[in-house]
Amino acid sequence: MANKLINQMGLPKSIANIFTARNIITAKDALSHTEFELMELLDVGKEEVTSAMAHVSEVVCPPCQTALLLLEQRVRNETLAGHLPTRLKGLDEALCGGIPFGVLTELVGPAGIGKTQFCLKLSLLASLPASCGGLDGRVIYIDIESKFRSKRLIEIGINSFPEIFLKKGMAQEMAGRIMILRPTSLSEFAESLYQIKVSLLQKQVKLLIIDSMAALVLGSLAEFSRIPVVLTNQVRSQSGDESRIYSFQAQSRSIIKDNPATYDSHLVAALGINWAHAVTIRLVLEARSGQRFIKLAKSPISPPLAFPFKITSSGVVLLDDDGIEMKGPEINTIQCQVEVFTCLFPSVMKNMRAEMLCLISKGSNYTSPPLFLC
Repeated sequence: MANKLINQMGLPKSIANIFTARNIITAKDALSHTEFELMELLDVGKEEVTSAMAHVSEVVCPPCQTALLLLEQRVRNETLAGHLPTRLKGLDEALCGGIPFGVLTELVGPAGIGKTQFCLKLSLLASLPASCGGLDGRVIYIDIESKFRSKRLIEIGINSFPEIFLKKGMAQEMAGRIMILRPTSLSEFAESLYQIKVSLLQKQVKLLIIDSMAALVLGSLAEFSRIPVVLTNQVRSQSGDESRIYSFQAQSRSIIKDNPATYDSHLVAALGINWAHAVTIRLVLEARSGQRFIKLAKSPISPPLAFPFKITSSGVVLLDDDGIEMKGPEINTIQCQVEVFTCLFPSVMKNMRAEMLCLISKGSNYTSPPLFLC
């Protein structure tokens, strides 16, 4: 509304022409000046300026709304927008229907915990015909780390929806609705954003998945398209400094002292505390005491809940639909029961690789041995 033209606001033609002649074209231009500045610029009296500015303000300022009206609008928008059911009963009930349209939903968890498996199942659910409970649309799957496997996608489909995928040609049709993008750099991804926006409008896209990448610009895509936007986020080990900064994320180190062979390593989401505020729903996938859990750690419509799950040939399956209500620090912690060596090895290898690349770039004669990184 700030860019609304002055000559389209119903002002008397004489005063509107004066505004235009002085290059005050929009409401923003006019409201950027005080009344005394406008009197000097327009060369008109105070009464005329006051009357004109009151009219401009009334036109461009949004009307007051009651809390009840805002609630009714939200309910109406959510009803029209809808949800993408995950087919995980307890989680869908907690989310009032599934992954909501028009907002960012984030999956956080360590490598191998099941984030990509969750995304593959969501891709199938969005592409299923409406008669089978799907969204009957296409999916854009941005596969940053090249983890997408068509064979695994078909396996999940056959075991979850045999009545569809065992029909001749249906597996190919469903797989053909999922469009894979594999940008090799951040700049390449940024260049593809325009293509993604066009596809959202022209190709009946009903789900956008980013595995694994998070950029603040994605929030505008969710609102622009009014479809579910699901992205995965990696984890990293928490440093001692962070433990002091965020006391609610700190973990006792006595566990390591008591049992140095194995422990529940404490992890944090890779993009930090600022990114956490950018997402509407955060699902944390973790493993503790030999059991995997999906934690609904952040949601405007549900208390924090944890659901035990396993990965089968059909994908992610909940072991309990009721969920366990969480309180205190456990809401924000991310656990992954691992061997100490396993936890430390990737960071050591990363440092070795960085040092070798540095030596090579400087023209060193150093010859790198074969490395197997996961």
